[in-house]
Amino acid sequence: MRIALVAHDRKKDDMVALATEFAPLLRQHTLMATGTTGGRLQNEVGLTVERLLSGPLGGDLQIGARLSVGEIDAVIFLRDPMTAQPHEPDINALVRACDVHNVPCATNVATARVLLGGMLR
Repeated sequence: MRIALVAHDRKKDDMVALATEFAPLLRQHTLMATGTTGGRLQNEVGLTVERLLSGPLGGDLQIGARLSVGEIDAVIFLRDPMTAQPHEPDINALVRACDVHNVPCATNVATARVLLGGMLR
């Protein structure tokens, strides 16, 4: 599967912990991530990740574009609902694209564990 991984600044530690927990599974799939998140997943978890632009610089839009042409099978987007994001329209567009194209999208750690746990079975 092709999995996109995105995390807001205050959720990056959660993404690293989640990726560490599911590293054996994630290594079996093609991963892409926005800039800093991808760098942390490479450096701290040892995953092979295609790094796209940072979210505020268009990374969310890059993922949305790939998703809309069938190049992404699942999205894990750990959002920070308590902090305003300058690129909120891009975030909303990505989540909406997941709904339009029927692509699973986990927006918190609990749903990400359910999604990844389902992939293990």
